[in-house]
Amino acid sequence: MGVVGLFLVLVCAAIAAVAAFQVGPAPVLGYRVVGRYPHLKSSYTEGFFYLDGLFYEGTGREGQSAVLAIQPETGKVVRRVLLADEYFGEGIVDWGPEIYEWTWTSKICFVYDRASFRLLRKLTYDGEGWGMTRTATQIVTSDGSSNLTFRDPATFAKVRVITVHDGLAVVEKLNELEFIHGEIWANVWHADRIARISPEDGRVVAWIDLTGLLPESQKVDGESVLNGIAYDAAKDRIFVTGKQWPTVFQIKVNEKAK
Repeated sequence: MGVVGLFLVLVCAAIAAVAAFQVGPAPVLGYRVVGRYPHLKSSYTEGFFYLDGLFYEGTGREGQSAVLAIQPETGKVVRRVLLADEYFGEGIVDWGPEIYEWTWTSKICFVYDRASFRLLRKLTYDGEGWGMTRTATQIVTSDGSSNLTFRDPATFAKVRVITVHDGLAVVEKLNELEFIHGEIWANVWHADRIARISPEDGRVVAWIDLTGLLPESQKVDGESVLNGIAYDAAKDRIFVTGKQWPTVFQIKVNEKAK
């Protein structure tokens, strides 16, 4: 291959790479509500997941932060552990028989025995703690930026970081997370939509527009925002809620773009 031919190949490869990155904007999908469950309006929801018939919830704000195990049908709290008043609780995730709960600015992650909520150990990290979920091998965290960090569950050390983007636009204020169907689903703080993100490259593959899910009249204040995604893998059920919302909604996503 001559110099000109090689040049053309490189140019075509560069154009293809740019075109692949510029795919978007991602389609916007709707939803329908298929179930409702009670939710404590006192819970300032920061972390949320479903496992073995229970909702697990991490709540925030100093003096109010806790991890709760909740019966979905009744909203009854069957197990609770409170954080010391100086901590602002954030995302939670299950890992084997344990639950991890990290904190907003204290740089401490608490590890509990899931069956008893007994504190087992503490881990440390740099930066802020926001949302948390997991793949089969790693814990995935958000910090309010456009980055998602994959961590070693044993040490909480960073393994790799992806930047979330919709086409060329980065998506910031990533908050509560859930791993569903091989994608990372993320709340965006103060937005009524969920980003569905490729864990390989951070590309937003779709948005779910949840506008109107909870009437404004049922929100406590301007901070009563959508935040909380849980997935029942056994029954393929998706649940969403928000900070100080009275309801957990089970939804079905309309896969046809608006």
